[in-house]
Amino acid sequence: MNATPPPPPSEPPRATGTDALRFAFGALTVLPVGTARWDRGAARGGMLAAPLAGAAVGLAGALVSWTFLTVNDGHLIAAVLAVAVMAVLSRALHLDGLADVADGLGSGRPAGEALAVMKRSDIGPFGVVTLLFTLLAQTAALAELAGHGHGHAVLGALLAGLVSRTALTWACREGVPAARPEGLGAAVAGVVPVPAACAVAGAAAVAAGAAGTLTGDPASGGVVVGVCAVLLALSAAELLIRHCLRRFGGITGDVLGAVAETAATVTLLVLTVGAT
Repeated sequence: MNATPPPPPSEPPRATGTDALRFAFGALTVLPVGTARWDRGAARGGMLAAPLAGAAVGLAGALVSWTFLTVNDGHLIAAVLAVAVMAVLSRALHLDGLADVADGLGSGRPAGEALAVMKRSDIGPFGVVTLLFTLLAQTAALAELAGHGHGHAVLGALLAGLVSRTALTWACREGVPAARPEGLGAAVAGVVPVPAACAVAGAAAVAAGAAGTLTGDPASGGVVVGVCAVLLALSAAELLIRHCLRRFGGITGDVLGAVAETAATVTLLVLTVGAT
């Protein structure tokens, strides 16, 4: 007599809007959002909502920049404050992930050993240098944008937050595996359907183009600059994702942090070039 086959694994319950927002804000910000579900269903909704968490972080940085610039014309200080606020609101986890990935890639070791390097609590020389130049680039770009008007600085901070987390949605699309069986990367890898990831990326591009009209005459190219910032930032994120897939065999929480910081930096640099 044949044994009865085991039932197929059940799909996790679909996440509600509240579940998705709690996952996104709980995983990506320091904001107190209560206890979030930690299953694949909640992870799917949370990573689809990741751009909203990013927009909130970017908005906070934009408000700090705007407030300082209204009482003082110190563009550099305003930029430093905006970058600092956005780092604090994300627990600096993305910066930490960027440093860890730089050390892992820079080690030149096989995948398993490189992943072990990334798990260490210390930061090596590759990580220090990468952090230094990334923060300098973000700060310099925001300061340069402030020189073109307060609106440019505000838009820069807001879009940096939005696009950086849109890159996370893109990184967590189906077909992108996790490098480890545990950790944040394993929880969110491959949870977002590809059509949904494309829709989120398209929505971010439309939002950036619309926001570009707020910095001046729509005919001046603000729409094109905004859309190009999203497309180029996501392209840079995709290059990093592909490189990490080749080197590590998948993504980790550190890789996601590096993807977010890469997208934020490229966004700011493109906006800076477009503002000249």
